[in-house]
Amino acid sequence: MPRIELQHITKKFGKFVAVDDLNMVIDDRSFVTLLGPSGCGKTTTLRMIAGLETPTEGVITINDKIVFSSEDGIDVPPDKRDVGFLFQNYALWPHMTVYKNIAFGLENLKWSKDAIKTRVEELLAMLKISEFAARYPSELSGGQQQRVAIARTLATGPKVLFMDEPLSNLDAKLRMEMRSELKRLHRETDSTFVYVTHDQLEAMTLSSMVCLMKNGYMQQYAPPLEVYRKPANTFTADFVGSPNINLVEGMVLQGKPLILKITNQVHLSFHPKTDIAVEQGQAIVLGLRPEHIAVLEQESDVEAEILSSLPSGMETIIALSMDSIRLHSVVFGDIDFEVGKRVGLSFGDGIFNLFDKASGRNLGQGTLSRV
Repeated sequence: MPRIELQHITKKFGKFVAVDDLNMVIDDRSFVTLLGPSGCGKTTTLRMIAGLETPTEGVITINDKIVFSSEDGIDVPPDKRDVGFLFQNYALWPHMTVYKNIAFGLENLKWSKDAIKTRVEELLAMLKISEFAARYPSELSGGQQQRVAIARTLATGPKVLFMDEPLSNLDAKLRMEMRSELKRLHRETDSTFVYVTHDQLEAMTLSSMVCLMKNGYMQQYAPPLEVYRKPANTFTADFVGSPNINLVEGMVLQGKPLILKITNQVHLSFHPKTDIAVEQGQAIVLGLRPEHIAVLEQESDVEAEILSSLPSGMETIIALSMDSIRLHSVVFGDIDFEVGKRVGLSFGDGIFNLFDKASGRNLGQGTLSRV
């Protein structure tokens, strides 16, 4: 089964560096998402692995076979890499029925009619589109077209399936349904999925590993919940999570015990889980996830004013002002809050991240209390 390894992969378009010295391993049967903002290099990376784009430097290995090496002059074409590619626009043949679209690649491979029929019917059932076999793409909804495109890509049994923002053309409800389908397909097909998206919710819900990129550089490569709980830097912390993490600037007032000065009135004691190397006077950024800021009806050592309250039924997102610092908190349940009201805040139940302001890197994690 395929294991994909990228060693020192760089891609330049003239003077522009799209991907810079990328090293990563995609394990067999994993679901890896390349995540990041537009222009970060994620689609270029996907296309280089698939053989649709030629790297400037580096080595790509699939299943212990070198498929690209700039030094040795190796560049195996896409059709020899045993991979499938699912495009954003589906690229279905408009003059062919659903059945013929799925069977087309198998016919080119000279499969027998009986084998093609068996395989197509298996995929129609797997994707739950059997009743559409005789229809044409123009007679299908976007979600149905997406399922046909997936079935066609899976028809030849590729061990690796590449997907470039395949759900971006669907409405919110269909995207949610297709996320569940993709996760089920990944389990049932026993294949390796490599997926490109700018949607951090897709990355969090689908992936076994997330590769977050910015300006051609890998920022973090880890399981999604690790990226969420322990982001490598402030960019990662801010990119992953909705509503966004609270990034509060401050400075180290003293090292042991570690006291942070957030404002002249708010000093917090940071209790690290492991040793943290900081210096007195060092500029820091404190990362507070909204769900770890508890809103209290009674008086507290830390108080804030409610600026807005956005109830959605399952949860309420609150904007707060804590001594001129704007924070967001999430309160679970169907509850609303009065704007302008002063409430107490508690940081007692969360694990928080401390970042160096200059470099943005994560210094460590810990709990908070009021000094």
